[in-house]
Amino acid sequence: MADTQQADSRAERKVARLARQIDSFAKAHGGAGGQVAYLGERGARIVLVGEDGGWGDLVAPSYEIAEKAVEKSGITVHEAFDGDFAAKVRTGPYEWSRMAGIQLGGPSNT
Repeated sequence: MADTQQADSRAERKVARLARQIDSFAKAHGGAGGQVAYLGERGARIVLVGEDGGWGDLVAPSYEIAEKAVEKSGITVHEAFDGDFAAKVRTGPYEWSRMAGIQLGGPSNT
């Protein structure tokens, strides 16, 4: 029973930490929306898109923790990363050069 309580306590601390990070992102970007994507055994990715087009992501150790964190933060959660939500993302020269990678002479991944 003590192990279960310890695991629950760790999970709640992780939820609180992620929620604070989401809140901080949202405040820095004039608000934000998010989408939770399952990553398998690695957990879940929380993709964040700010009202100003800024974006980022966080990784949670489980889908359940990710869902609790976005719920606690109060951001709008989208079912999929598409449509109007995806259209808000603004990328700059760095992202374009990284996406182009070696194929177009962009920076390598090392």
